[in-house]
Amino acid sequence: MKRVAAYVVLSLATLTGCHKSKQAYVPAPAPTAVAPPVTAKSEKPAPIVRRPALAPAAPLSEAADLSALGKPVSTEVGMASWYGPPYHNRQAADGSVFDQNALTAAHRELPMGTTVRVTNLATNQSVLVKITDRGPFVAGRTLDLSLAAAKAIGVYRAGVAKVKVEAFARPGSDPAGKWCVQIGVFIDPNDAIQTRNDLMQRYKTAKVIEFAGPTGHWVRINPPLGDHATAQKIAESLHLPDADSFLVRLN
Repeated sequence: MKRVAAYVVLSLATLTGCHKSKQAYVPAPAPTAVAPPVTAKSEKPAPIVRRPALAPAAPLSEAADLSALGKPVSTEVGMASWYGPPYHNRQAADGSVFDQNALTAAHRELPMGTTVRVTNLATNQSVLVKITDRGPFVAGRTLDLSLAAAKAIGVYRAGVAKVKVEAFARPGSDPAGKWCVQIGVFIDPNDAIQTRNDLMQRYKTAKVIEFAGPTGHWVRINPPLGDHATAQKIAESLHLPDADSFLVRLN
């Protein structure tokens, strides 16, 4: 299951000779690591980082924990999906073992370990989850819930739902974070390799890699120092019509 400072020198060269195929979404990374098959609800590449396995996140009691968490530090509204069986007992992006029955979720930008209250805006049901994974790598999606979390707020049967995501401060987390840009998904590995080669010429000071995911191949651009501003600038400059790009926090 998986849901993959100093400024880089940006070349204005135009990408040529690259015929890419984008993976169609079906209801995802570390390089050289292949995650389990995609579920019907989300598409997520292999874990972004590798760390010693941690115990699965324990279920959170909303009544008991909210008073200690204080006020949310950020709030967003977006579409949530869910993932489960094919990823159960596989490594998540934070290095822990994913337990589909624990209350966890995947998000592309919130710090690992962040506690989040997710509210289904159609049912007004809410649940507290911890961010342990990266994703969803599907345009228009904000959050991937574990199977248990999806059932808790009525997202399981619907598959996707509009939700409010309230994040609470995580003590000790890196306020700046380490960031990258992830591009894909490519059905043909040759398309991903060609894109990687083109981007290596375009972003000469960044580390550009290609790797396999469960539904195809991905390309990732890592700015030299991994700062958010540079990664954001890269993401905005790509303009690849046949591949989605995602700004992703690594830690």
